[in-house]
This record gives sequence, C-alpha cells and structure tokens, in this order.
Amino acid sequence: MNKKSIADFHRRLHRWYAAHGRRELPWRTTADPYAIYISEVMLQQTQVKTVLERYYFQFLRRFPSLPALAAASRKDVLTAWQGLGYYNRAANLHEAAKRCHGTLPDTVDELMALPGIGRNTAHAVAAFAYRQAVAVMEANVKRVLSRIFALEKPDDAGLWEKARLLLDTKEPFDYNQAMMDIGSMLCARRAPRCPECPAQNICEGKASPQSYPAPKSKKAPPLRRQWIIVRRNSKGEIYATPRKGKFLNGLYHFCEGEGGAERRVRGCVYLGHIRQQYSHFTLEAEVYMENARGQGKHWHSPAQLKKLPMSAAEKKILQLL
Repeated sequence: MNKKSIADFHRRLHRWYAAHGRRELPWRTTADPYAIYISEVMLQQTQVKTVLERYYFQFLRRFPSLPALAAASRKDVLTAWQGLGYYNRAANLHEAAKRCHGTLPDTVDELMALPGIGRNTAHAVAAFAYRQAVAVMEANVKRVLSRIFALEKPDDAGLWEKARLLLDTKEPFDYNQAMMDIGSMLCARRAPRCPECPAQNICEGKASPQSYPAPKSKKAPPLRRQWIIVRRNSKGEIYATPRKGKFLNGLYHFCEGEGGAERRVRGCVYLGHIRQQYSHFTLEAEVYMENARGQGKHWHSPAQLKKLPMSAAEKKILQLL
C-alpha cells in the first residue's frame, strides 16, 4: 500500500459515499455541535434506526441546547433516556453539560476531559462538529480497518495507527462518514459485499474477509437471582428510591436482595417472575408485594410511579402490579 493506492481509495470512497452514503441522517446535515454530540453519545451502544425513530428528535425537543440540558434535573434527563439503556451515558451527558458552561469544547483533549467522553467520541465530535482532520474509530470502522490490513487480532494502538494512515485529511468529514457507512452497509460481519466495496483495491483481507478480525469466543453471561419486594402503604402509595453507584445510576427501583428470600418474603403476596438481560449478566427475580407503613419523599402514587425514570426490569414489575 502506497500513497498512490491510498489516494485512489479516497477517490473511490468519496464516489461511493456520494452515490450510496446515508447523507440525509440529521446529525450529518446539522452544524450544531450540541446536536452532533448528542447523536454520538446515543449511537455508542444503540443502532441508528432506534436512535433516529425513537430518541434523537424527542431528546433535542426536550433539551434543545447545552444550557437547557445543564439546567434540567437528573430525573428529567434519565426519564427522557428511558429505553436507550446504558444509563450512565445520560448521567454523564448531564454532568458534562453542567461543566461546559454553555459551550462544547472544540479540541480532542478538552472533550476527553468531560465525563463519558473517551477517545472515540472525542474524535467523532471533533471530526463531525468541528470538521477537524482526525480519524474516527467505532465498531464498523474497526472491522473495515481489520480487513483492509488483514489484522486477525487488532489492538487499539495498531488500529489508530492504521486509521491515521488511511485518513483523508482534505475531506475528513465525508471520509469518516463513508468509512462508517461501508462498515455498516457493505463490510458487514456476516456476508460482506466485497465486489461493491470501494476499498477492494487496497484490501488485503478480501480473499477471506470473515477471518478478520478473528471471531472472539463468547461466554454466557452469569445468572443473578434476586427477590424484589414492592412495598405499599395504606394509601396505595409505592416505595421506590433512586439507585446509587454506577449500575443504573439515578433510576428508581424497589427493595431487592439476594439470599434469605424465605424469611424476607414471609407474609408477602407473590406477584410473579421477571427476567431481564443486561450486557454483563442475566437477572431472574421473584417479585412480591408487602403491605407496609410509611409515607413521605420516596412514596409515590401509581400515577407518579409511572412517570419516574426506571429500567426495563422495573417496568416489567409495574406490569405485574
């Protein structure tokens, strides 16, 4: 691979992107750094279709600017994020907005100093919001680079080096968008469409694309068994508190625990069973109702309960109720 072949690849890539790229995506047609930043965080762990159809526009209508997001309550931000999962993204967005004082930084280093922004997101915001000549690295791009350079077991340092080597510094915006698009649309994990790919003139792995990167063995996520008790007072109010810690931080939940269920649930009414798949474990829980005394801050009417930010597991419990 030399400068001439790379330049030829750039020409092929831009022609393909002009004809087939997803140029109409709203975060590609706006010059608003805030809107681009929101899209990048949403797209970290969520498919484009889901973000586009159910969350992106709704979130921007509710929090149309960085100051508006900073002024919102954590509960309101988490409520708007419900269903997207990986709720630390929302908590970090909120905290970052408060630290920015109305303006999103325009350098990679300053962006990386904000909570929830790693190297990948910082480069994406710099490239797309500020049109800087930096390479973007996400899952689709990693796969494209691994195949172009026939890397069976790529490491981050090596991938960033290859990304810098291929980067079109004259047209970085379209280049990076096109790299993501060919990874999503042509260079798929299964059944890649190599004859249509603009990288075929430089791709060292096109003879056996599914060998790059080498498939990783997947372990079944561990199973976590719990009991969950929904406490209800004489007024029909339900007790729920916001979580603390990294897992589902800020989302409201009911009383829960592991072990000793027989003694703990004695006298309770059995409501049913729930199962919820998380990224790093599977939850299976038996749910009970307990008549209890109490009132005040963390006791909510059924109508109030439905408006609280909750995870998918708690939503299933609400259905049992």
